[in-house]
Amino acid sequence: MIKIIVKKEECNQRIDSYLSQKNKDISRVAVQRLVKEEKVRVNGKKIKASYKVQENDQITLEEEKPKEIALKAQDIPIKVIYEDQDIIVVNKPKGLVVHPANGNPDGTLVNAIMAICKDSLSGIGGEIRPGIVHRLDKDTSGILIIAKNDKAHINMSEQIKEHKVEKTYIALVKGVVKENEATIHMPIGRSPKDRKKMAVVKTGKDAITHFKVLKRYDNYTLLEVKIETGRTHQIRVHLSQIGYPIVGDMTYSNGKNKWKIEGQCLHAKSLKFRHPITNQEMFLEAELPKYLEAILKELKQREL
Repeated sequence: MIKIIVKKEECNQRIDSYLSQKNKDISRVAVQRLVKEEKVRVNGKKIKASYKVQENDQITLEEEKPKEIALKAQDIPIKVIYEDQDIIVVNKPKGLVVHPANGNPDGTLVNAIMAICKDSLSGIGGEIRPGIVHRLDKDTSGILIIAKNDKAHINMSEQIKEHKVEKTYIALVKGVVKENEATIHMPIGRSPKDRKKMAVVKTGKDAITHFKVLKRYDNYTLLEVKIETGRTHQIRVHLSQIGYPIVGDMTYSNGKNKWKIEGQCLHAKSLKFRHPITNQEMFLEAELPKYLEAILKELKQREL
């Protein structure tokens, strides 16, 4: 149990912000979750995450015990781009699920990472998502950061939340995009027609996607895409909404294509961020998957 008494000069801060500053080993998101679970109390009473602390408030915070990870390590080939004692950065292949879920109890990226890192993974993600700071869809390939300890996990999560991580993707879309560069700024939320899908809806969360044309082909365009926000299926939804669905996307288009590719031709190419412990600026890239390289080689003969 952690006990804190608020000083006069610390007044009027939201309790989630206040506690994350007082204890660098816990994030605002974690504090908000603990508040919901009634593990944070002020003067012995339940409060909301928006509560503003006052002088002499007595705050108690129940410390979370690390959960024992029940997953098994599996020898699944994964390309490691970078690794040190705090983080590991990999190139996730297309078709690999990031963490276990219903229908995918094992054979995931987490199982593969456990085989590489052994016991060196952050426990913040819980039993089925150890070390997972951010995710990629099953059929989106590319660069992904995994945290090896809680301190690195908290820092990377904050960088992502504050939009300090620059993510760059490569997407092959159907149709010839006219604009050389453009920004898509449309809110994304759960589709009212199909709860398994996302959609552009007025009540959705703010979502911003920037793209620029790299190559134009007969009936196809290769795009470089950068996102300011990280909404579920954001790039896929936005590009489909403006009439340029990603080749192979079976959720936001019919998925039909001459190469019989199943799943979107979308690759997380690079990440620019600050190392969570050393604060060194990092820029790392993941090479394109072979299937996409083969398609682009064929399309090169059809450049416009």
